[in-house]
Amino acid sequence: MTIRVLAAGLGNMGRSHALAYHRHPGFEIVGLVNRSKPSLDAALAGYGIRSEFEPALRGLKPDLVSINTYSDTHADYAVMALEQGAHVFIEKPLATTVKDAERVVAAARANGRKLVVGYILRHHPSWVRLIAEARKLGGPYVFRMNLNQQSSGPTWETHKTLMQTTSPIVDCGVHYVDVMCQITDARAVEVRGMGLRLSDEIRTDMYNYGHLQVLFEDGSVGWYEAAWGPMISETAFFVKDVMSPNGAVSIVMDPGARSDDIDTHTRTDRIRVHRAATGADGKFAQADEMISMEGEPGHDALCAREQDFVYRAITENIDLSRHTDDAVQSLRICLATDESVRTGKVVKL
Repeated sequence: MTIRVLAAGLGNMGRSHALAYHRHPGFEIVGLVNRSKPSLDAALAGYGIRSEFEPALRGLKPDLVSINTYSDTHADYAVMALEQGAHVFIEKPLATTVKDAERVVAAARANGRKLVVGYILRHHPSWVRLIAEARKLGGPYVFRMNLNQQSSGPTWETHKTLMQTTSPIVDCGVHYVDVMCQITDARAVEVRGMGLRLSDEIRTDMYNYGHLQVLFEDGSVGWYEAAWGPMISETAFFVKDVMSPNGAVSIVMDPGARSDDIDTHTRTDRIRVHRAATGADGKFAQADEMISMEGEPGHDALCAREQDFVYRAITENIDLSRHTDDAVQSLRICLATDESVRTGKVVKL
């Protein structure tokens, strides 16, 4: 079965997704949409680029629309595509409000179409292993996670554009809150947030450093930190750590890793599993286990796995109800954090 794809947005993620469609035997790219004329890989250079989404959608009538544009367009583009009868792959965050996210999910269900949200870590073997090892330990859990990105030049310009509508704590946080939710399986009940504007280059009501604290119904707690900009420290910029009464699971990064390397955002060099059990002498019963993740997929290869999942979801009619419910849940938590940052109050969920 060949699925005809219209891909909208050709930034970092959009380019990688477009390459995945180009290389997958089950997809045929029928058009690309981007507001400007980007510099494209040779593999994509032969496809025509249109500047307007709606005329391309109406004229090309694709089977699948891949939405990799800025987040303020996500909900409207997705609903438009779903109502025309196309399946949708959409980059995170699903929308900029919970109401819009629920509107997109409702449109997918009403039209009997598949909706896949770009939670790339769900397709990463190392993160799948991290989640499995943490669940084996049993809760309640403490989650300690961050992804701070020191950015300059074109990357800082991209970050400033993103912050016209979306803070780092929402844009990046949905990934890692989703990981927390997959591990604990409990409902989030309370969120606290704090943030700070560290640059006069961004709008006055936006912040480029954010920190969330989330409390779950089973007693688990977590924090997540995200920041963008030329002033951001490279020290401890990547922390992925889960603790429980029975031990801890952590990602151990290469000491030379840098936050401006996009592969760093998903790469897992080793996973350390620590077990808290002690022997009669009070010492640990076993040494920490170091699980090598050598040979794991890079960023473009992960996008290829993600788009292969989209293909299978459509051709095998995979039930995506839990997938879309989880996407709304993680967005709800991150948007509640944004509300807490702006109001200075705890938000009950």
